[in-house]
Amino acid sequence: MPEHYRPFTSSLRSRLLILTFLFMMVMSVFVYVPSIATYRQDFLEKRMENAQIAALALEEAPNNAVSPALERELLNTAGVIAVIMRREDKSLFLGFDVMPEEVDATFDMRNASLGTLIMDAFEAMEMRGKRVIRVVGMPMVQGTRWLEVTIDETELYDALANYSNNVLALSIIISLFTGILVYLALHWLMVRPMRRVKDSIVAFRRQPEAVRKGARKSLRKDEIGLVERELARMQDEVRQSLNQKNHLAALGEAVAKINHDLRNILSTAQLASDALQQVDHPGVQKVSRRLMTAVSRAVALCESTIRHGKAGEPEPEKSWAELKPIVDDVALLLGLNEEEHFNFEVDIPDGMTVLADPEQLHRVLLNLCRNAREVQAGDGYIGIKAVTDPDKTTHITVADKGPGIPDHVLPSLFKAFNSARAGGTGLGLATARDIVLAHGGQISLVETGPEGTSFMVCLPGEED
Repeated sequence: MPEHYRPFTSSLRSRLLILTFLFMMVMSVFVYVPSIATYRQDFLEKRMENAQIAALALEEAPNNAVSPALERELLNTAGVIAVIMRREDKSLFLGFDVMPEEVDATFDMRNASLGTLIMDAFEAMEMRGKRVIRVVGMPMVQGTRWLEVTIDETELYDALANYSNNVLALSIIISLFTGILVYLALHWLMVRPMRRVKDSIVAFRRQPEAVRKGARKSLRKDEIGLVERELARMQDEVRQSLNQKNHLAALGEAVAKINHDLRNILSTAQLASDALQQVDHPGVQKVSRRLMTAVSRAVALCESTIRHGKAGEPEPEKSWAELKPIVDDVALLLGLNEEEHFNFEVDIPDGMTVLADPEQLHRVLLNLCRNAREVQAGDGYIGIKAVTDPDKTTHITVADKGPGIPDHVLPSLFKAFNSARAGGTGLGLATARDIVLAHGGQISLVETGPEGTSFMVCLPGEED
């Protein structure tokens, strides 16, 4: 369902407003329950106070008695039906003639607990003023040992009902007012930024490669600001990754087409190399061997790419292979041993073997050595050293004395199209990394600087 057709209660801001109102009403109930009990207690104590004052008028009257008219006036003023007050030496009565023979309930207000007062208040609300009750309370006048009044509960019920209605109306007003204020505050602090996050996610899902116009960086320092900034950073990284994958897919399709034609061209070059082998000349023989090896590897790479139908690396065909012949072949292809002022050192024990695909390992070392050679103009140095751990893990180090890798390249050193030198494609280290990871190993930059750079390739000595 489109967003503008959603019910009101389905949005976050509407739910927030409703929940705020409900919570405030619940809090009002917790306040109302003890307050109505207190209100009933105050009502009854006020009536008992008035009744006690009315009864004191009997002490000044002859024989502690007043006329029926004055008695009715005193009782009406006190708001009670009858009063019984016992002093130390005498008892005073008002309304004795009109006192009912039976009352519906008796309440002792002298030591009533809050729970009892609450239950009595709700019982009075339930009876709706249809009872006559007797109330015993604490006397206010010294020398009084007993105070009892009889009351018609109608006025008490009316007062409690009116109080409840007022509390309910006030609670609704306060809840609405507080709910609106809380809603506006939370809407500004939370709902608005969450809607921005939601809109950003929806827009990114619809067009992940499009850059949103007008997007601004969040300046908030709280958790929501952190979420907004991390979301924007994640979207940028995913967008770059998608663009790069699309670029690689297009490049892979082009490479697959080129490979098909290139294989035919290399086959012709391979035939020409075979013919050169027949020439009886030392220089030609030496060059032709190098040419034959290079052309054969190029043909095998093209066939492998076409066979797998993608530009990625095929699964390595591991076997125990001698490492030193692979390194010697790399030096032969790059001509490292033939340059007079270039120092190429190999520190690999004779007969050392590694568990790897020889062709793919050859490509890894070739990429590392080619990069090291191309960054060193004229005189230079490349050293390859290999050691084996007791667990048969082989560590191969390729070091040079070049100018080092720039700092801005280091964070994405092994990513495709991230070349540190002019004219480079940036695929050499990315390819080497993919091959090593496919072998279950690791490749890492050990150190780099003005004194040179060294990489380490670690290959496990056991099958996964």
